[in-house]
Amino acid sequence: MSFTKAADELGMTQAAVSYQVKILEERFGAALFLRRPRQVALTEAGQRLAPVITEAFETIASAWGSGRSGAQGTLSISTVQTFASHWLAQHLGSFQMAHPTLAVRLDTSPRFVDFAQQEIDVAIRAGGGKWPGLVTHLLMHTGFTPMLSPKLAESIGGVKEPADLLRLPIVSPDDPWWTQWLTEAGVPADGLQNRTRSRLGSQSLEAGVAIAGGGVAMLTPAFFATDLAAGRLLQPFDLVCNDGHAYWLAYPEARRNAPKVSAFRTWILAEMKAFLGEAEG
Repeated sequence: MSFTKAADELGMTQAAVSYQVKILEERFGAALFLRRPRQVALTEAGQRLAPVITEAFETIASAWGSGRSGAQGTLSISTVQTFASHWLAQHLGSFQMAHPTLAVRLDTSPRFVDFAQQEIDVAIRAGGGKWPGLVTHLLMHTGFTPMLSPKLAESIGGVKEPADLLRLPIVSPDDPWWTQWLTEAGVPADGLQNRTRSRLGSQSLEAGVAIAGGGVAMLTPAFFATDLAAGRLLQPFDLVCNDGHAYWLAYPEARRNAPKVSAFRTWILAEMKAFLGEAEG
């Protein structure tokens, strides 16, 4: 949205960029930009054209990258904190060993990435897996079940039935996962009412509260297998629910064949398959 910044990026003068845009608009037959004081904005025609042109340039960039020697440079991954800390960080070493010329940069944020505006190659997000313009690959389903510290469970003589959980502090009681799990367990969710509506924003933080004995957290078992095995967390019931969401690998269609994206896709799908096989075993 700035001819001046475009000129700086291209190594041209602002006047040259303005002239090229004028020629483009004449060939297109309509104005693409609204000239305003100290800034420009896309017209309706420009807004329709921009995403198509962006995708075309990404296709060219992908083809150019494919012609170079293998995966190299920097792979930028956008993901959420829980997946990054409880799965990706523990497995990423094998990817880096297999691709020593490819550096990895992680960006952890709950916000979904705008590939057209951010320098991100791939994203890992939880959801339904259908995002316009993106290719998606299923990584793992987000099952959930209550977990707590053994010491907290002992404070009420043990958690023997689902209703016992409501005798204890609940971490993020307004999380829809709690209502769904209690309902499927045959326990009225009314016991969640009138509780402090605190939300920590990630399973990582909620698990930290649970391990410290601060309450019962609703967590995904696959992420906390080590804590369960070490006795820091207790999963009192076998019931694991799912709300239809899952973790997905996502990236623009135009980047499908980019060497670094292809390398990461091949690795994470194989690594996740092996991990889930071990977890089920």
